[in-house]
Amino acid sequence: MLLKNDYTNLFEDVHTHVKESAEKLGSSGAALFIIHNDKIVTESYFGKQSNAKHARDVKADTQFHIASVRKAYIGFAAAYAIYNSYFSIDDPILRFVEESHLSAYEGVTIRHLLTHTHGLKIADGKLVSEYKPGESWAYRGPSIDLLTTIIKKTTGQSVADIVKEQVIVPVGFQSTEWIKMIQPHSKIANTIRDIDNPFWTETDVVDGSGMNMYVSAQELALWGYLHLREGKWGGKQLIPREIIQMATSIQTPNPRLPIDKNGFLWFVKDTDYTFNQIGDTVPKGSYQLLGYTNVALLVIPEENVVAVRMFNRYGSSEGYDYLNDIRSFGDTVYKCSIKTSATK
Repeated sequence: MLLKNDYTNLFEDVHTHVKESAEKLGSSGAALFIIHNDKIVTESYFGKQSNAKHARDVKADTQFHIASVRKAYIGFAAAYAIYNSYFSIDDPILRFVEESHLSAYEGVTIRHLLTHTHGLKIADGKLVSEYKPGESWAYRGPSIDLLTTIIKKTTGQSVADIVKEQVIVPVGFQSTEWIKMIQPHSKIANTIRDIDNPFWTETDVVDGSGMNMYVSAQELALWGYLHLREGKWGGKQLIPREIIQMATSIQTPNPRLPIDKNGFLWFVKDTDYTFNQIGDTVPKGSYQLLGYTNVALLVIPEENVVAVRMFNRYGSSEGYDYLNDIRSFGDTVYKCSIKTSATK
């Protein structure tokens, strides 16, 4: 194992927070994994992988559906492609799309896709533009399909190929993968969801473009730790520092606008806005992703901390305020990390 254990009760408030959130959500199982000052300080597993009578306990090797947290891997692949000159961040996407006649694509760049400022959305089955690229922010799906397609078209490799070659194989990850939904294995936590949830999709495509990525809490935290260390792994520079810096720093085209700020799909803390997912007290420069399964990966460079929470609940229960909950999670992690630093 890359990091040593130094378990502490100073993050007990985070443990309590995650356990209470799991109960509010109606999740059958959950996990928490925190790395602080280059040591594993908290590792907790709760409940079962499903609501079935003889369900497997959630364990260290349990893999959760990470939903939109997978965008950290897509952002990494995009940064890899830019670093290696397959395309540039401000290239117009008209260079790469097949339906270049569609007016909605006009003025949209790679940067816009990566920072949710592209203005593209599907309305009545058609691709339309809801605002001029770069002038607002909206969390919409078309950008992810476009990014994964452009990455494959320019590099000749899929997102999954790039991540496997650059990270999964070199570091020896065993519980980070895209799963064919018709072939789940015993380590997979069943995703509890409302039958009529319109956002749930299933796919057997394992190229990194689909919403079918499953990761253990430990390996998601180590993925965050690789970013915290700016590409260093085991004392060596595994990934060029520029790739990580590109992905995790603010890339929003007009950072003066009162909108959420993004790196390469990561939410990056700047100032607080209405839809901001990162806690009010969490310092600037921190970055995070949250998935529809309520899985979260938070990195706070100022405090040298990575925190991962995992649930197997797709969507949320009535009355559950996910924005308030995720902000509170970040604030609690930060409070505990400061408290821990003060005792040393």
